[in-house]
Amino acid sequence: MSKTVPSSILFICAGNICRSPLAEGVMRHVLDERCITHVAIDSAGLNGYHTGERPDERSIRVAARHGIDISGQRCRQLVSEDFRRFDLILGMDRQNMRLISARKPQLVTATLGLFTEVAQGRAVEIPDPYYGDIGDFERVYRMVLAASMALADQFWREAETSGQASSTM
Repeated sequence: MSKTVPSSILFICAGNICRSPLAEGVMRHVLDERCITHVAIDSAGLNGYHTGERPDERSIRVAARHGIDISGQRCRQLVSEDFRRFDLILGMDRQNMRLISARKPQLVTATLGLFTEVAQGRAVEIPDPYYGDIGDFERVYRMVLAASMALADQFWREAETSGQASSTM
């Protein structure tokens, strides 16, 4: 993992309707609470089945329960330009990571990683809640929140305590 503080983060899951929209919304919320607004946050999916659609209604409901509005997000597919646009590209599970790595163009500098491993140092997959119930979406929310807070602590702790955003650790 690079020691450089990312100025842009892209979260990836299979369809960009459940996990990655939650991660985008939660990470943005965590950074906003720390007054860190200069980091670009986005999400995308590995398939294009839901392109242009809103996130899954259960993801929207769970986020709203926690004061986060993701209803304005629209699903999109990962494209090669994302590997140039984003500093850090984070997958939700190992299958996501295999597919992201396979699509990575040569000569790009984006750092790829499993979200929980980069954020918390533990390679734990965030399960796809699509075929589950609202409790599964709540579990994913908790996992995403913990990883988002750990990622923010890792990169922006000094900025928060000193009152300014640093570009290096």
